[in-house]
Amino acid sequence: MERELALEFARVTEAAALAASRWVGKGNKEAADDAAVTAMRVMFDTVAIDGIVKIGEGEMDEAPMLYIGERVGMGVPPEVDIAVDPLEGTTIVAKGGVGAIAVLAAAPRGSLLHAPDMYMDKIAVGPECKGRVHLDAPVKENLKEVARALHKLISEVTVVILDRPRHEHIVEQVRQAGARIRLITDGDISPAVAAAYEDSGVDILLGIGGAPEGVISAAALKCLGGDFQARLTPEGPEAAEEIRRCKEMGIEDINTVFTIDDLVKSEDVIFVATGITGSFLLKGVRYHKRRATTDTLVMRSLSGTIRRIIAEHHLDKKPLFRDNRIKLRMD
Repeated sequence: MERELALEFARVTEAAALAASRWVGKGNKEAADDAAVTAMRVMFDTVAIDGIVKIGEGEMDEAPMLYIGERVGMGVPPEVDIAVDPLEGTTIVAKGGVGAIAVLAAAPRGSLLHAPDMYMDKIAVGPECKGRVHLDAPVKENLKEVARALHKLISEVTVVILDRPRHEHIVEQVRQAGARIRLITDGDISPAVAAAYEDSGVDILLGIGGAPEGVISAAALKCLGGDFQARLTPEGPEAAEEIRRCKEMGIEDINTVFTIDDLVKSEDVIFVATGITGSFLLKGVRYHKRRATTDTLVMRSLSGTIRRIIAEHHLDKKPLFRDNRIKLRMD
């Protein structure tokens, strides 16, 4: 992929973040998500790629999501796989919380895991811990390895876990081991990526979250030299259908532990995220008299380049917003 695409993708996540940010605290997560998806679709139409959404949210009949199998871009080479979450943290935006981002990852065609929108068990760490943890290892053993790699005491290690009943056993094991815990309400991409940053306050992410977010996190950590492992976890009344869909997509063994190289096969991957309400990594959208400032992280694994883009947007000069193509406020 051409390096110029990284900046083109930044325009895509910026548009989604700007659109979603107008719904912060307004209690309507569906409207926020719709705004982000619509903005992202419109901006993708201006990018010179032949893209297919390999990891998205939902199937074709579940609009307005960017669905699995959807074609994006101008339909010209290069052929690109896309993993996307136009608004990670819909509830966060609705409640005016912290941690919502607009995010995507891209790699050459055939590089990203093709899987249904379902749950995924995950473990994410930074470069110092690469190769030292395993999804099937006891929690205490993984924490010991992280502590050794980071030259910390276990009591100084911070674990991020989604605050869900399904994680009660993990929380208890972490507490018994003596590590610190940060429970989050939504959005596990930011803390997964933050594990690769020494000053982020995050050392390891554990637990079950969405598969789209897992693949996107793996793409980011590949850019940063971190490590990520995952297993798809069918749950509830939809489990049989999810297993059927996995086999249809070429995943024969549902118990497979995917490494970071299974999830993202290419060494040429681009990760882009723009803050909406702020996160472990990024500031949220800030408004100043019909102008808005965005904070975007752009990474490319092939070159190892990591860019931080602080952009000022004059909204009256943006057709996407000026011409009401995106609904900016509640009726």
